[in-house]
Amino acid sequence: MVKINNIAKNTSYLTIALIIQKIISFFYFTLLARFLGPESLGKYYFAISFTTIFAIIIDLGLANVLIREVAKAQNRAGRLIGSILALKIPLTLIAIAGSVLIINLTSGDELVKLLVYISVISMVLDSFTTTFYAASRGFHNLKYESIAAIIFQFIVLLFGYGALRLSGNLVLTMTALALASLFNFIYSFWVAKFKIGVPIKFVYDKDLLKSIILISWPFALYAVFQRLYTYLDSVLLSFLAGNEAVGLYQIAFKIIFALQFLPLAFTASLYPALSAYWQSNREQLAITFKRAFNYLTIISWPIIAGTFLLADKIVMIFKDGYQGAVLPLRISIFALFFIFLNFPIGSLLNACDRPKRNTFNMIIAALFSLVLNLFLIPRWQVVGASISVLLSNILMFVLGLAVVPKIMKYNFKDNLLIFAKVLLAVFFMGLFIIFSAHSLPLLVTVLISALIYFVTLFLVKGIASADIKSVFKSLRL
Repeated sequence: MVKINNIAKNTSYLTIALIIQKIISFFYFTLLARFLGPESLGKYYFAISFTTIFAIIIDLGLANVLIREVAKAQNRAGRLIGSILALKIPLTLIAIAGSVLIINLTSGDELVKLLVYISVISMVLDSFTTTFYAASRGFHNLKYESIAAIIFQFIVLLFGYGALRLSGNLVLTMTALALASLFNFIYSFWVAKFKIGVPIKFVYDKDLLKSIILISWPFALYAVFQRLYTYLDSVLLSFLAGNEAVGLYQIAFKIIFALQFLPLAFTASLYPALSAYWQSNREQLAITFKRAFNYLTIISWPIIAGTFLLADKIVMIFKDGYQGAVLPLRISIFALFFIFLNFPIGSLLNACDRPKRNTFNMIIAALFSLVLNLFLIPRWQVVGASISVLLSNILMFVLGLAVVPKIMKYNFKDNLLIFAKVLLAVFFMGLFIIFSAHSLPLLVTVLISALIYFVTLFLVKGIASADIKSVFKSLRL
């Protein structure tokens, strides 16, 4: 049985790593924004968003299948990863051909094409890296992946900043991303084979491949629509409103995306634990899910309130030309609450043999997002895309939440009580920000408001001393 302490320790490893990684990543993004301006920044992230969509052809939800199946039977890890690798080779060739063909048919900008070609290299390497780390997660080991997350971002920063300083060349800047992906690919292979001890070789077992495909198709559909749901808005913005709109949108998108390290780190360890509890301990399943729901509620709302109230100051971190990102940021930041809680809800559905329902929810939300974007972007450009992000995430949350009581006996009373206490703490934090934002530096305002929030939450018993002790205990290696 997976122990809570093991979940906490794994979460701590990845949380610390992702905090460091996201700090570096956001710093690097700030450099990109300041050096490139909205137009070039839009081209850079259009290429990444474009190839990320095509990466779904290679992935097809296979990583989730590998984590779940290895967690259930670790002795089958070698044959599982070998079969998945064999399956991914033809899928990789299809993804490369598709991305190159489509970009040549839809774009006449030679620079954008070249950026896409380089990004394709990262797409392929990252896909295989995900497979190797999925095997490690099945063994409840996130330590090495956590280390790699930091090194990867340092490589991007080092080579990317060097390219910006030397020439400001977008091609060299994109190449830095490919170099970091190459490192991560080699390192993840070494971890899976030599540290975890999983045999890495291609396995052409027809029966096993058939079994994997049957298990993975709901995950595959989910992955397809999840990528469309996340990245299609940037691609549509480029086609319907131009690359400058993409650059402005990336300010809000990058901030929200960077903050997702919190639920990502938690659910990376939570998912295999939920899979194990579903098999052996339904009571612990409900307890673990409740804690995840509460913790992510506690974390998300001070970020939402602080970002909404300080949006103009946050955008000033970037140079002139990005003022158009303030309103989109204020709208889309409210989606963070639903994004955070969709992580444990989605993990619960997948772990408890409800991947088909999870996939159905994602398809509905993705189609809803597509329709909204096609309607709103031509009218309100970046603001329209931000409204779409908020509404589609609310829909995804509602659809997922409706399934939870069908999986286990569950009462949302405790979650609602925590939510009320969180809003009370946010109210006092917000008052401080409103009266001090224009007289204190941004960093000082953030630190004091965070202190006010957590002290208030502790006083109203929204967070217990045992929870704080558990976090510190989990940090002890």
